[in-house]
Amino acid sequence: MGFVKVVKTPAYYKRFQVRFKRRREAKTDYYARQRLIVQDKNKYKTPKYRLVVRVTNRDIIAQIFAADLSHDVCLASAYSHELPRYGISLGLTNYAAAYATGLLLARRINKKFTLNYEGNTEIDGNDYNVEPEGDKKPFKALLDVGLARTTTGARIFGVLKGACDGGIDVPHKDRRFPGSKRADGEWSSDPEVHRKYIFGGHVADWLRQVQDDEERKSQVKQQFSRYIEAGISADDLESIYAAAHKAIRADPSKKRDAMDLGYFQKRETAKDPKHTPEKRSYGPAKLSAAQRYGRIKQKLQAKGVVSLKAQREADAAAIKA
Repeated sequence: MGFVKVVKTPAYYKRFQVRFKRRREAKTDYYARQRLIVQDKNKYKTPKYRLVVRVTNRDIIAQIFAADLSHDVCLASAYSHELPRYGISLGLTNYAAAYATGLLLARRINKKFTLNYEGNTEIDGNDYNVEPEGDKKPFKALLDVGLARTTTGARIFGVLKGACDGGIDVPHKDRRFPGSKRADGEWSSDPEVHRKYIFGGHVADWLRQVQDDEERKSQVKQQFSRYIEAGISADDLESIYAAAHKAIRADPSKKRDAMDLGYFQKRETAKDPKHTPEKRSYGPAKLSAAQRYGRIKQKLQAKGVVSLKAQREADAAAIKA
């Protein structure tokens, strides 16, 4: 038998360091996070802002974060479940919804800091970067995708494109937008393909393809039953998204409907705007010094002690006797 080198000796296990909890849970990439939040010392406490994008099964989350010494601070947020307020009621997790969510976040952050950057109002699929104008520079944020795969056409880049068109400066390249491909060592982009995805054209194409195929008639009821119930056809999608983009620019802080309950549910009756929730009481309320003295006095009177001073005098006389 040949010589076998023992690599994992007891000394190895003594030096072994367990990964952080959120890294073990596949929630935080600390290697990337360190490079996203560490700022030059000559900039003092000026934070680096991050455009944090997370995609779940039912929602798309876009937030602007700044890192503090002990925690992260959220400056603004936008969710795809808010899009029904602007006319997008279905398909809240596709690429078009991701673009609208990024646009909504950008308009909110510009409104919060009173920045007059309209961004790209002519959505043609071409790459766009906001240019500084006047005294105030555009709001700059770095894209934070977490542990998501940065594949071409991913929805996280839809949020990125919407944020850039909304007037946020996010450093990026157009290599991962839909329609981009690499040939002979060079990258090329297709704005027409990207525009089609922004306006839900890929969903419309699939809906037409399924409807025209006789063997897939049952698939229409499975995938697009809610579209059929709402009376939305493939030709209506582009106009719906275009109207939503205009509504987002007009009012990015629109309040939700009185019938909305949250978690994609509806109320039976409309919520009263003047209603204030009752404060929950956790355990008995804290008593004041006077209240505690009164409770002691009641207990002594129940035992037959009329006065605490008289009881002390009686106890003193009994000791002397």
